[in-house]
Amino acid sequence: MRSVLVLGGTGEARRLADALSAVPRLRTVSSLAGRVTHPALPVGEVRTGGFGGAEGLAAWLKAEGIDLVVDATHPFASGMTASAAQATARTGVPLLVLRRPGWQPVQGDRWHWAADVAEAARTLPGLGRRVFLTTGRQTIGAFARLDGLWFLARSVDPPEPPLPRALHVVLDRGPFTLDGELALMREHAVDVLVTKDSGGPMTSAKLAAARTLSLPVLLVRRPPLPEGVPVVATVEEAAAWVRES
Repeated sequence: MRSVLVLGGTGEARRLADALSAVPRLRTVSSLAGRVTHPALPVGEVRTGGFGGAEGLAAWLKAEGIDLVVDATHPFASGMTASAAQATARTGVPLLVLRRPGWQPVQGDRWHWAADVAEAARTLPGLGRRVFLTTGRQTIGAFARLDGLWFLARSVDPPEPPLPRALHVVLDRGPFTLDGELALMREHAVDVLVTKDSGGPMTSAKLAAARTLSLPVLLVRRPPLPEGVPVVATVEEAAAWVRES
């Protein structure tokens, strides 16, 4: 019996856990950070909560006899990815990163890039006044001091202070449709979209809606991955790596 830890919280992680459930003599443990109140759960064994950094994760890997780790977390979960790289290096457990490709602009897009959320907040006032903000509830505070702007923010759970003075929150979870995104942006007279380069189809409709409405889009670049860690883009590649390792 071998054991694999899937660091999850994404659709790819859930699909990977489903694929690995059919592998004989393989124990699959999916780990969720626990930041969402009602997460979509993968099949099989699930662990919720933090590990206590790289040191805690390394101890957990040893205690549980984990043979392989697949980091299938969100592309912006850089802290967890760094801890996974450090913990597996300490313990000698092979690590694979599963990351969906980032979005690519097409004709008609008006994209602007920011290195991080703080830079996005500094850049935003020059792009619009009525903002559709989809960078996640934990980053809304970075925009709290932009009193001259109005914000429509969407997140799975309610955000916590500090918050912008003029803020309307929509609680929703993807996938989203082009018609729905167009209706939402038109209803609130949005003139700029701010989002992270999360990639994938679940939330890409907002980009198509911004293109249709000829709105500028401010995208936050992904944090870099640790050096030397193998990376794949699909669930099928990750499942094959587990089976063949």
